[in-house]
Amino acid sequence: MKMMKVGAILSAALLTGQSVAAQEQFITIGTGGQTGVYFVVGQSICRLVNRGTAEHNLKCTAPSTGGSIANINAIKAGDMDMGVAQSDWQFHAYNGSSEFEGDPYDKLRAVFSVHGEPFTVVARADSGIENFDDLFGKRVNVGNPGSGQRATMDVVLEAMGRSTDDFGLASELKPAEQSAALGDNKVDAIIYTVGHPNGSIQEATSTVDARLVNVTGEAIDTLVAENPYYASATIPGGLYRGNDEDTQTFGVKATFVTSADVSDEVVYTVVKAVFDNFDRFKGLHPAFATLEEEDMIADGLSAPLHPGAEQYYRERGWIN
Repeated sequence: MKMMKVGAILSAALLTGQSVAAQEQFITIGTGGQTGVYFVVGQSICRLVNRGTAEHNLKCTAPSTGGSIANINAIKAGDMDMGVAQSDWQFHAYNGSSEFEGDPYDKLRAVFSVHGEPFTVVARADSGIENFDDLFGKRVNVGNPGSGQRATMDVVLEAMGRSTDDFGLASELKPAEQSAALGDNKVDAIIYTVGHPNGSIQEATSTVDARLVNVTGEAIDTLVAENPYYASATIPGGLYRGNDEDTQTFGVKATFVTSADVSDEVVYTVVKAVFDNFDRFKGLHPAFATLEEEDMIADGLSAPLHPGAEQYYRERGWIN
């Protein structure tokens, strides 16, 4: 009798364990290169989600990816559940414009925005590059295909009536590779749409004498005026060696997006993990230090809010 009782208890425990395991759900967040802030965004969100796995049975991973456009395409294909994307590419994907011309992704949903991302040009001091126009004829890393910075570079060139053919060399290195290329004199300048301070740019300016280049002028003013997802931006002086003066440019917002096919419960759980632990989240990277909740649920969001995010924001009294 006792043996049967013990067996029944073990069977019940085994079934309970199987039930818990069956309830566990795994989500994947698309990020960017490992030296960029997108990677930190995804890793930080997953860290906060995974702290509560015992309560909600949701487990999160955030691998390095090709960036904004790659993440949106992966979400659309069902290969990822969520991802980080520049605000302009969120707009274009949902509206079927630019790189997404004729193929609107109407199931794309906004969750929140994160930090600002200035379009940043870093040039070797010995390259003779003083402003953006000086890049033409030089060796420039324009970014890897599928990345937001590459696509933004193409937008800037088009606005100026130029193309990558106007560079002496247009390399397509990933963010993790471009700083070393600048230091090794394989390129004269690198482009990065990224939050600051950034480890890759710190590496570049520490390895070789390099300057941040102003990205200004009539074409840039027109881009900012005509596109609501762009804004003028200033990179403060003193963040990087040899760059004591402010740098004037323009930029976008990093945004966190998902699909309408992802359940309300999953999105609610992820949003709750971030905003219930907001001070902890802000401490995970210097680019997050000045974030404000009211800005994150409004700025740079051109796709509809996911209902799971809306539910949390209503509960907090942030939206009606």
